[in-house]
Amino acid sequence: MTVEEIKDTYSMRDIVERYGFQPDRKGFISCPFHPGDRQASMKVYGRDYHCHACGANGDIFSFVEQMENITFKEAFQLLGGTYEKPTFSSRLTIYKSQKRREMLKKERGRAGIKRQLNCMLIGIYRSYMDRSEPFSDIWCDCYNALQYQLYIHAELNELEARW
Repeated sequence: MTVEEIKDTYSMRDIVERYGFQPDRKGFISCPFHPGDRQASMKVYGRDYHCHACGANGDIFSFVEQMENITFKEAFQLLGGTYEKPTFSSRLTIYKSQKRREMLKKERGRAGIKRQLNCMLIGIYRSYMDRSEPFSDIWCDCYNALQYQLYIHAELNELEARW
């Protein structure tokens, strides 16, 4: 399990109860980190804790670290986490997938720009055709260019050509 999966699995209340502390209905317990705590001064929240007397605070991992006097890695494994040192091949795979995502994002951006330019040219050619006399040289040139841009439009948007 990863850190986030462990945090989703266990609440702070579960961890505190695992060590024999019963929070009252407001969520307070006697702080285990400073001696002589007669009143409940540690507030237990859903994902973390805070002691109002000594200032101790943290999440489920830091609580287990302080209770067991262990490192984060040991607390992580104690709560069911699995630690795998990344190998060269796994890092290479991650790098390649990140690069592939970046390239796809760039390609989508370029394709979007091409679509915008194509639509702009279609609009320009249509407006010139409307302004010019039908079957004049300008009108025929615009008509041919418009047909070509409509073909490009169909290709860019992966539409079936209806010719």
